[in-house]
This record gives sequence, C-alpha cells and structure tokens, in this order.
Amino acid sequence: MKKFIAVIVIALTFTLTGQAQDKMAKKTTVVSLEQTTGDFSQKELTLKEGNYIFEIANNNVGHQVGFVLVPKGKDVSKPENHISTAYVTKPVENNTKETSKVTTLTKGEYVYFCPLNPTPQYTLTVE
Repeated sequence: MKKFIAVIVIALTFTLTGQAQDKMAKKTTVVSLEQTTGDFSQKELTLKEGNYIFEIANNNVGHQVGFVLVPKGKDVSKPENHISTAYVTKPVENNTKETSKVTTLTKGEYVYFCPLNPTPQYTLTVE
C-alpha cells in the first residue's frame, strides 16, 4: 500500500512541475484598447498566436463600457460564441481601465466590439 501512495505522489509532482514549466514558457502580452463615444480608437489589430490580456480604457464615454471578442463568422449576439476570457473582469467605468483574463488566441480572424458603448465590429487577425 505504501508503494502505491508513493507512486501517486511522484506522478502528481511531475504533472504539476510540467504545468508550471508550460506556463513559464508561454508569454502573456497586454493589448491596450481605448474606447471613445461609440468607437474604439484601434480599428483593426493583427497579432501573433499566443496569450493575451486585453486592457480596455474608457476615455470619457460617460458610462460603463465592455469588450466582446468572437471568432469571425459566429453569431455575435449569442453569448455562447463569445470568448469569455476576453471579457473585462468588470465593466469599465468612465475614465478608468480594466483588464480581461488571459486569453489564448490561435490563427484566424475575430471581431471585437463593445455592446454597452455601442461600437461597430472591428477585425482582429491572428497570424
């Protein structure tokens, strides 16, 4: 019985160490986006595959703003199509900034917009 428990502990330690190494190997980049009334200042983005945190600035919009990211071609009105990790962790108050969780993006096209502002849909391309 003691040998069996020792094997499990060693296996768990190896798994955790491997996960820690994977996280260290993947760099996270902050992408800063600014919203003004009815608009994002950045009309188009091109990024490389990787991990990103979206920082959304509310530049005197006068009310809360948010951020939605959806794979291009998916129905943006359906929350199940949204990349939920890209949502800001709370609505962005006037003249403040908020960030999303880490979001992993793979090659393809996405659209981003703010439903609270509201803004047009803009293109984010991942190469």
